Amino acid sequence: MGNRTIALSSGGVALWLVVRDDTLPEVIHWGAPLPDSEADLASAVLVAETPRAANGMDAPVRVSVLPEGGVGFQGRPGVEGHRAGHGWSPRWRTDAVTVDGASVGEHHVGGPATVRVSATDSDAALGLELLVELLPSGLVRTRATVTNNGDDPYSLVGVTPRLPVPQRAGEILDFAGHWGAERSPQRLPFAIGAHVREGRHGRTGADAATVLHVGEPGFGFASGEVWGVHVAWSGNHVHVAERLASGRWLGGGELLLPGEVVLAPAESYTSPWLYGSYGVGLDALAHHFHAFLRARDGYPRSPRPMTMNSWEAAYFDHDVDELVRLIDIGAELGVERFVLDDGWFGSRRNDTLGLGDWTVSPDLYPQGLHPLVDRVTGHGMQFGLWFEPEMVNPDSDVARAHPDWILQVPGRMPPESRHQQVLDLTNPECFDYLRSAMVALLDEYAISYIKWDHNRDLVDAGSVTTGGRPAVHEQTLATYRLMRALKEHKPGLEIESCSSGGARFDLGVMEICDRIWASDNTDSLDRLRIQRWTMQLLPPELIGNHIGSSPSHQTGRRHSLAFRAATALIGHLGVEWDVRSVSDEERAELRGWIALYKGIRSLLHSGDVVRGDEPDVWLSGVVSQDRARAVYVVSATDSTTLDLHHGRIRLSGLDASKRYAVRPVVVSGPAVDAGGKPAWFGDAQGSEFVGTRASGAWLTTEGLTLPALWADAPLVLLVREV
Repeated sequence: MGNRTIALSSGGVALWLVVRDDTLPEVIHWGAPLPDSEADLASAVLVAETPRAANGMDAPVRVSVLPEGGVGFQGRPGVEGHRAGHGWSPRWRTDAVTVDGASVGEHHVGGPATVRVSATDSDAALGLELLVELLPSGLVRTRATVTNNGDDPYSLVGVTPRLPVPQRAGEILDFAGHWGAERSPQRLPFAIGAHVREGRHGRTGADAATVLHVGEPGFGFASGEVWGVHVAWSGNHVHVAERLASGRWLGGGELLLPGEVVLAPAESYTSPWLYGSYGVGLDALAHHFHAFLRARDGYPRSPRPMTMNSWEAAYFDHDVDELVRLIDIGAELGVERFVLDDGWFGSRRNDTLGLGDWTVSPDLYPQGLHPLVDRVTGHGMQFGLWFEPEMVNPDSDVARAHPDWILQVPGRMPPESRHQQVLDLTNPECFDYLRSAMVALLDEYAISYIKWDHNRDLVDAGSVTTGGRPAVHEQTLATYRLMRALKEHKPGLEIESCSSGGARFDLGVMEICDRIWASDNTDSLDRLRIQRWTMQLLPPELIGNHIGSSPSHQTGRRHSLAFRAATALIGHLGVEWDVRSVSDEERAELRGWIALYKGIRSLLHSGDVVRGDEPDVWLSGVVSQDRARAVYVVSATDSTTLDLHHGRIRLSGLDASKRYAVRPVVVSGPAVDAGGKPAWFGDAQGSEFVGTRASGAWLTTEGLTLPALWADAPLVLLVREV
């Protein structure tokens, strides 16, 4: 067939592939745009050819998007499986290559497109459809469908697509963490071998790699070339950065448990999407993810409602009169959505019993939820309700009646976690029970929002319906189906992915959900980090950031309302605080922060996220797409920092050719000592400062002198073009 070269570019990213004869496509360039004439493409194919290595294969080892051990690749194969010990090393022969459905000649140059490759291995009796896409946002994504063309079963071990990165990518950044400390960054050298991050929680996991980055050593938010991959899957998964003597790759896919996917004749398996993002600086990678999400069908485009959640205000103490009082205060503060959390159903008086019995408790609510729902909607607010559909307490009516509905290895129950077991959504009877119970509530009440929790890992997650075979794969798909079924039943319904905080956080579940709960930890100091790195994948409007109490219910630390509110500002703002007990002064202050959020949320939820690299001072901001407006939050977390009283903060993302007015916003009274106010603040006009004007070039290169910030005190800056 000869070589066929495909050059795609979009969103400031270029993706070049070559199909040599009948082999699978290789990526020969993923990065910055390049000249793409036919001569350029022809020379690229030539110079990208791998030479014969000493003591290596006699022919060049060509590493495709699905690397094959049978051609001499000595890393992790792209497709692993076997047919009773045979067909374990697929060698694919490409039968057809199309770009957006059209056949490909010797060269193809274009914008965003879908490359579809059909291939077979007649010896292993397997078929393959490989998709590689460059999206308008600049994201690359790929996935593969493997079909059993034989007459007996084929056991899949894994499907792990791979994208190459250059030698200058010498440092790895990904995330670790645990409950309350999600998305804690870690850096290490990109050494020889495989950096493998497995998630075996049956959900994404609080310790998930999330986005596995490699880049030029020392890369930051605005500097250094960076490449990153993300597996869009909410079950067990793997991310890998692999370095051999022959090259470097990023990859990922679903982690399959033994015997979990066994393909019957003519049956197929489709891997999750592996997303890849490239840019100069981490902010550029984030922008590609955000642009992709904002362009999807069904994306929540209404102004994101100011939300109040009842959990830290009431816990399991469901008193109708007190909850009505909480609702009334919320309405007076400017709350637009009230969410009733755990404790409203069955015998649920604490976390040891009643989970899974999805009927309103007649003891707590003799009139049902109508008094609460009517009060909420009477204020013009939306009503939301908490569920944890996949989980069950052994001490519940549903578990006593249907012990076979619990995921388990036959003959033993998994160890309990949080007094819970996991319901088997792959069991049609269990699935129908959950769907019917939730639909009945959606039909009876004006519920516009579901907070969907998932509070434990899946352990020994076998299904009785299949004789105990592992069921994480099918459980994940069934959860997606249940979510979609509820949204189809009630158009306009929104779902928040909450998983004991931020433990189900990936682009698989976000194809369905409208928001995540970033963490159960609402301590503002911890949230600075959690929210900063959550934005590496999701834009602010999809991230639930709530103003918590002081002292924090998770850490016991005390922070000012200004610090708590400013930290939560860049996101989907809410309140997780018992506002019944606060003073009139605090309520007035909180009302001011809510009004500020409403005034700038159109910017917050449409612009580009920027984050600062300055040490010891935290800067997060959003700049409008046209670079005409911006908002920044600057926080100092340590009063002993040496440069704190005379350093400058650069305002990333502004247009160097524009001129801007910068105004500090004071919602809660001055956050700086009167003697430490810099000259650029200007004179005070009432409770506000006039601010200053400066060029975008100055603001992004030199920045503004910091005031003498108190520890844990925020500085909010509003910027507009003049």
